[in-house]
Parts: sequence; C-alpha cells; structure tokens
Amino acid sequence: MMAGHTAYIEGIGVWSPVLPSWDEASRILRGETPPLQESRKRPSPDLLPPNERRRAPDTVAVSLEVASKACSHAQRDPASLPSVFASTHGDLAITDYMAETLAQAPELISPTKFHNSVHNAAAGYWAIATGCMQPYTAVSASHLSFANGLLEALVQVHCDNANVLYVAYDIEAQGPLASVVNSTGRFGCALVVNSRPTAQAKFAVHWNTGAAAKPIESTADTQCASLVAGNAMAGAISLLDRLARSEGRCAYALGPGLSLELEVETMKNESGSAA
Repeated sequence: MMAGHTAYIEGIGVWSPVLPSWDEASRILRGETPPLQESRKRPSPDLLPPNERRRAPDTVAVSLEVASKACSHAQRDPASLPSVFASTHGDLAITDYMAETLAQAPELISPTKFHNSVHNAAAGYWAIATGCMQPYTAVSASHLSFANGLLEALVQVHCDNANVLYVAYDIEAQGPLASVVNSTGRFGCALVVNSRPTAQAKFAVHWNTGAAAKPIESTADTQCASLVAGNAMAGAISLLDRLARSEGRCAYALGPGLSLELEVETMKNESGSAA
C-alpha cells in the first residue's frame, strides 16, 4: 500500500455522449460491454426547471448531471457538501460568442451569456439549484486541471475532515478558438469523497504528492481513451478505469517536478464482499 494519506470515495457520476452513467461506463471500462453508440448530445439534469434546463450552457448541463448522480450514488444531500469544480477552459462556446460579439457588435452582448461566461458559473448554478450554502472552489490549471482540482478536493477532505464533492468537466472548442484550444466533445465526472470509511464508502484511495513520476498506464487507458478522446478532461479516464476495476495505481502531473500518485482499493462490507 502506498504511504501517504487515505480518502474514501462514496459516489461517482459520469456523463459523455457514449458514457451516459457510471454503471454503463464501469462495464465498458472493464471490457464487459462494447462502447455505446452516441446517446444524447447533452444531458438534461433534473435539478433545473424545464426552462432553465433548456437555456443552461453545456458546461452547466454536464457538470450538474454528474454532480447530482455522484451525490445520489453516495446517498448524500447535495446541500450539505462543500465542492470543487474543475474545468480546463470553462465554457468555450460562450467564450467564442463573447469574442465574436465584442469584435462585431459589442452593444449586443447578451447579459445572460455574459453572466454564464465566468469560470465559476457551473458551481454557481449548482449552489442555486441545490440550495447549497457550503463553500465551493473553481479550479483551472490548463491541461493539468483534472489533477489539480482533484488534489484541491483531497486536501480539503484531509484538512477539514469532511465530505467534499469534486466535479470535473469540459466541452468542445468552437469557432476560431478550435484552432488554438485542444478540446472536443462533452465529458464530465464527479466524485463524493470522505475522510472516513463510512458505510457508503465504496473505495479507499491512498494518495500522496511527490517528485514527478512517469504515468502509470494500464491497457485500458489506451483502449478507452477513444471514449473521451480529444476532450480537455480526458485524463480522468485513468482514475475512472482503476475505480471500475476496483484496484490499481495511477499518477498525474501537477506541474513541473510534482505529481499526484493514487492507489485504489475496494472497500469490504461486514461479510467480506465488496461494498
């Protein structure tokens, strides 16, 4: 077992057009079922009223979908959880709209699009939709956003001895941005993480930071990369693969000379079977 700290994962949420739920994603990652054909272009989170659901940006739709599924999987009240939201680029569709409109007709900027353009928009929608008064953090760290957002969540769990919701998501680049920003498709995942081995805990994750480590890859990393290929948050697939298989190690770069190393272990119930 890896030396360091331990956190406990109680709930998982996943969504992409070909991974519409964690149950389906875990079977695909284990190789038990073939990848699905594209199901929906975007999710339709029940947390939002129908009108808001239709108007919500894709980043909000994806992040709220996976966050609510993770909370349901963990049997946790969303309003009770501090949260960390991570996105590499934020809402690229709105960024493209803002840039084009400011260049051509700045007086026509939509107030709604403007307030949805901020990086913490998804976290704000989540707080309003769930009535959550707990603190949230919005993280962006370029191509290292998944790892740094996860580290932020793990540190909060460790320091505050509490449950934390971690949500990571990105969407495709549009317009001229697509020539300079590398992100395609829509993808999001979420974890409810605790500092204690509760009855809801499904996995223990032993983690530590240290000097830069080589990526610890499995065959599935290559086989399943196409499921989220090109999305800026695709790095999440390594951890999701270990969770689907109930064991394994992975390592993520956090920055120059520093990495986050993780080891997954399945929790056992009183009968000795997997939780």
